[in-house]
Amino acid sequence: MASTQDIRRRIKSVKNIEQITKAMKMVAAARLRRAQSRAIASKPYTEKISEVLRNVAANAGDAVNPLLAVREVKRTGYLILSADKGLAGAYSSNLFKEVVPRITDKSKASFLTVGRKARDYFRRRQYSVDREYTGFSDKPTFLDAGEIAKAVAEGYISGKYDEIYMAYTEFHSPLVQKPAIIKLLPLSDYAAGEQHETHDYIFEPSAAQVMDLLLPKYVETAIYGALLQSAASELGARMTAMGSATDNAEELIAKLVLNYNKVRQANITREITEIVGGAEALK
Repeated sequence: MASTQDIRRRIKSVKNIEQITKAMKMVAAARLRRAQSRAIASKPYTEKISEVLRNVAANAGDAVNPLLAVREVKRTGYLILSADKGLAGAYSSNLFKEVVPRITDKSKASFLTVGRKARDYFRRRQYSVDREYTGFSDKPTFLDAGEIAKAVAEGYISGKYDEIYMAYTEFHSPLVQKPAIIKLLPLSDYAAGEQHETHDYIFEPSAAQVMDLLLPKYVETAIYGALLQSAASELGARMTAMGSATDNAEELIAKLVLNYNKVRQANITREITEIVGGAEALK
């Protein structure tokens, strides 16, 4: 049986951990409110640029853009948006579980990773990681999205990748985040824009030239929106995980205190018994 000193030391250790997890929960909760509002605010812009892109594509005639080019798939690129830090429950691992089953041949897959978790996960498993972006998974900016979008577009236009998928986590609530995978390039769906409902626009100088400007901007916007969704999801997952850790610490402390009291009472009883026994022996 552990001594009272050992139990006191354990209680103190657990209390220190509880203070840390409680602080991390509060920090994540405070940052989540801002990240959630940014993720929600970005949705109308992303939806509107998608609508305009469909209309431009429907009126672009036979115009050709490199980002619309469809070719035989020999190599697939995956843009993975994960976390830089841990202590967020199964946030990153759930995303990886969605991606890995899609890969049937490692030699035909390459990765562009956002966050240290994705970089480390795929490198350890001998996947090809062409580019890595770290340090901003929970606080992305549009400049970060622009840098990633430029690399994605260059990789596709150069023929390094024949198609590119983006994997991220959709934010639904602090308790619910769902992994999602979308086809980022080629933008073949927009090449068939006439299949969608369109509106009457006048394009200057021409629909084709507007599309040349709009397509890269759409890729940036899609990536930025996914980064914001992932950031809110990461903070929500971390807040939930730290909340659970704090609750578990409180429960463990209560059990340790109860055990401490039992051991202390047993020691007192034993000492009283020894004193009484000694007194009886002296009679």
